[in-house]
Amino acid sequence: MIRLFLFPLFVIFFSGCSPQVESPELIVLNGQIYTVNPKQTSAEAFAVMDGKVSAVGGAKEILKLKGKETKILDAGGNLVMPGFIEGHGHFSGLGQSLINLNFLNSKSWEEIVSMVKEKVDDAEPGDWIIGRGWHQEKWLETPERNVHGYPYHDELSAISPQNPVMLTHASGHSLFANRAAMDIAGVSAETPDPLGGLIVRDGSGEALGVFEERAQKIIRDAYQEYQEGLSEEDILDQWYAGIRLAQDECLKKGITSFQDAGSKYYEIERYAEMAERGELDLRLWVMLRHRYEEMKDRMEGFPIVDAGNRFFSCRAIKSEVDGALGAFGAWLIRPYADKPDFHGQNTTPIRDVKRIADLAMEHDMQFCVHAIGDRANRVVLDIYEQVFSENPDKADLRWRVEHAQHLDTADIPRFRELDVIASMQGIHCTSDAPFVEKRLGNFRARKGAYAWRSLLDQGVVIANGTDAPVEDVDPIPSFYASVTRQRIDNGMMFYPEQRMTREEAIYSYTLGNAYAGFEENWKGSIEVGKVADFIILSENIVTCPDEDILNAKVLLTYVNGEEKYRNAAF
Repeated sequence: MIRLFLFPLFVIFFSGCSPQVESPELIVLNGQIYTVNPKQTSAEAFAVMDGKVSAVGGAKEILKLKGKETKILDAGGNLVMPGFIEGHGHFSGLGQSLINLNFLNSKSWEEIVSMVKEKVDDAEPGDWIIGRGWHQEKWLETPERNVHGYPYHDELSAISPQNPVMLTHASGHSLFANRAAMDIAGVSAETPDPLGGLIVRDGSGEALGVFEERAQKIIRDAYQEYQEGLSEEDILDQWYAGIRLAQDECLKKGITSFQDAGSKYYEIERYAEMAERGELDLRLWVMLRHRYEEMKDRMEGFPIVDAGNRFFSCRAIKSEVDGALGAFGAWLIRPYADKPDFHGQNTTPIRDVKRIADLAMEHDMQFCVHAIGDRANRVVLDIYEQVFSENPDKADLRWRVEHAQHLDTADIPRFRELDVIASMQGIHCTSDAPFVEKRLGNFRARKGAYAWRSLLDQGVVIANGTDAPVEDVDPIPSFYASVTRQRIDNGMMFYPEQRMTREEAIYSYTLGNAYAGFEENWKGSIEVGKVADFIILSENIVTCPDEDILNAKVLLTYVNGEEKYRNAAF
């Protein structure tokens, strides 16, 4: 009886005490909040606690949660949205491009030679001059002496006789070397083309200085030998300096997560250590990239998921089957329209790609294969279909085709049938537009090039990005290209019937990319329980006129509820 009497008193006493409710650290209000949550696309305010969104709703409702320590972030009537997720880029490559010569905006070969000369004038004899970003199809004038638009090395060799020069093509699928670099590498008239690569020569057999696809290794090996002569400390310092520059560049452009399309074991180890030490200011999701023989006995510890408070994951493997269209490396079913005796390059033997696919399946890793040409895409889909059929017990794999730029119309429905993600880059469409039809002809360009609408109408998930440093990492021009398919410089439109809607493009750059990395349950939208990764933009890119999209400036970038970038104008 005593126990029965005391229990009701216990309940009455404690039920009369209100539990201590912790107030949020931050409340965001007075903004046009676009959540990318299909169940609640807009809101007046949201609260942040412990790095996560703790409440979303009306301003009055959210302000009731305010405590003495709560900070109020007034968005000033601007657009608030989830942070951009870069869906396919090269993080350390971006960092190095910010250290070395950058030719993304160069309009002529003469301009590039001039930039190299400035670097040579400040260099010690024997120092390598490194750069990236040139693209012969984007120069205003074609050099007088050329082969397929490529200049000869003569001018570059003349201004840098004592300094080897290595300039990577914007696509990363070819490079230009001067005579000094070729001499160090032992390149002669007798040097054979490697499997999956080409030393570009003229009709007399003279090497121009251009090395396509696998032939790049000839020059890169010589550069690697030079680097081995440097101190390990200097090499490491330069790598970390590049990573810091890459982080800063991304954050000021509203990127809160970055999907890296291929890193080596040593880089993955460094990223994981940085994440555990709290030294990453944005979230990295990385694909492991090595040859099969290098990986087959080194998969212990993979996948790495959500290390360092969800700032680092490596849960995918990267491979490739072809090169890039601009460098005649895309592998095509029918020949190039402007090189009718050539179908492009198969850069990795199909047998090896299949073995890497099996390795990914065995270790529960996603598989992400670079495929640009229509034949390359078909071959990758064939491999995926075979591996899936051999592993019927595996489901929801979310394997990806990286780029998926040029598709045969018969293969477009296969992406949905196989549940394969099309990881595409909006900016590539308008950047490449001037030469795509020249390479492919009208029909292939119109029906299968950057076929976003056709893929979306099939229900395919598209992951968007820039392929930085192939293009500028800035999401705004890539978003603009996705919804207009119009070039910024001259207004040229590339088959606009394939464009995305605003909502589709934002999804492809936020929640779509999160889905493409198995991370949609905790990021990619402004929802209760998800990490507070968000940005404020000066223009509402959901509703503004097309021409105003490019005026959008990133005013604030928040990662995990912490301010990481503030525009001086805000």
